[in-house]
Amino acid sequence: MRVVLAPMEGVLDHLMRDLLTQVGGYDLCVTEFVRVVDQVISDKGFYRLCPELINAGVYGCTTKVGTPVRVQLLGQEPDYLAENAVKAIELGSQGIDLNFGCPAKTVNKSRGGAILLKDPENLYRIISAVKAAVPHDAIVSAKMRLGYEDKNLALENAQAVQSAGANELTIHARTKVEGYKPPAHWQWIAKIKEQVTIPIIANGEIWNLADAEQCRLVSNCTDIMVGRGALAVPNLAKIIKRENTKMPWQEVRLLLAKYTEYETSGAKNKYYPNRIKQWLKYLKLQYVEADELFSEIRTLKTAQAIQEKL
Repeated sequence: MRVVLAPMEGVLDHLMRDLLTQVGGYDLCVTEFVRVVDQVISDKGFYRLCPELINAGVYGCTTKVGTPVRVQLLGQEPDYLAENAVKAIELGSQGIDLNFGCPAKTVNKSRGGAILLKDPENLYRIISAVKAAVPHDAIVSAKMRLGYEDKNLALENAQAVQSAGANELTIHARTKVEGYKPPAHWQWIAKIKEQVTIPIIANGEIWNLADAEQCRLVSNCTDIMVGRGALAVPNLAKIIKRENTKMPWQEVRLLLAKYTEYETSGAKNKYYPNRIKQWLKYLKLQYVEADELFSEIRTLKTAQAIQEKL
């Protein structure tokens, strides 16, 4: 079984990837999406969202503890996506992931993310172009939802992904319209798995060991991807692999302190108040203490004031 850390725009950045992979249990990380429009992104643009590329030539594109990192691209133009995929691989990315799942309105309005699930033929063109452009041994994966408004094209989209030559497919078991509302329809992943042969990674509504085991049973998948659950319980991957039990709050507090040190000493210092509050919103789903701490810092505006509370 592999446990993959999900790409979450504005949440699971390189600092959080570093922190959570240090806790352990993750076999792969996928970056926040790199938006591709009509040009090849500069080295600096790739380094901004995936700093792990900077020393990829020496250490490989990994987090500090050696967990592989794969760049995710989002766009709708096959040729530009292909050119940027080549660039990302040349910089050292451990494969390319293509985003067909982002539900954000601004992304969908500009023909990116989940809206592409309305057009299986375009999925095929995009993946075919990327696969043809990158080296033969480079992994090309895709992440999709079950559809946009409904699930009518779920099988056709998955078949298009496979026919185009993708090496693996992650399926978030909800439509764009369903967003993040429970339940996740893991049984649909099993239906898709009956029709395609490439490896499938199951994703959606995995918060604990019981969820992970039920997801694997219902979806008939070995590998799973976790996102929000990983933020709510930082050692979720190890729990899922039965290597550990839920991290006690005292250890979570140490992680919060470490994350604070990361955020306030780097270029993202000005975002720290929002970032720490955002993480606490997830943590309070599993820890009463996080709810109490969030209440104490909710109205604080500066990093210094929040640090003092912590």
